[in-house]
Amino acid sequence: MRRAVTIGATVALVAAPFVTPGQAAADDIVQHNITYRARITGLARGALIGFRISDTQVNNANPTMLPGRTFEATGILTDPKEAGMRISIQWPYSANLHCEILVDDEITIQADQFIAPRLTPAKDDPDYGAMNCGAPLSNATGIPLAPGDLPLTDMPAMDFSAPAPEPAVAPN
Repeated sequence: MRRAVTIGATVALVAAPFVTPGQAAADDIVQHNITYRARITGLARGALIGFRISDTQVNNANPTMLPGRTFEATGILTDPKEAGMRISIQWPYSANLHCEILVDDEITIQADQFIAPRLTPAKDDPDYGAMNCGAPLSNATGIPLAPGDLPLTDMPAMDFSAPAPEPAVAPN
């Protein structure tokens, strides 16, 4: 009988430092389940959906978005205000874009936008054919850049106060 008491007292003394009240552990960080839903109503090709899957990463998908089909993906974030998604379609298509962001199974963000058709490509408008929903994805890794695009940190400064230089003319 004496041996059982000694073992029990030893276990209590060894475990006591690990369960002191008021001590915060790294595991106490609250993580939120994020669900992203996207729908494209209309005939459009080249759907690209970007969404934040963690505090530092963005994932991209190229789903085939037939009318009536809903794209759904999940992520885990410590700050639910950082949940964000971007839906885009190719030129010259037009469609209704719809997004929903759910935090812990409750809809927190919902948006709709109609992308109107254009006769010419909108090269001067990088957001043509796209809808941002929730937080911007610009501060996370994994965002694809179009060919020739520079990351925002590498963009050259533009001086619009000086007149544009005259084009050089070759001598005849």
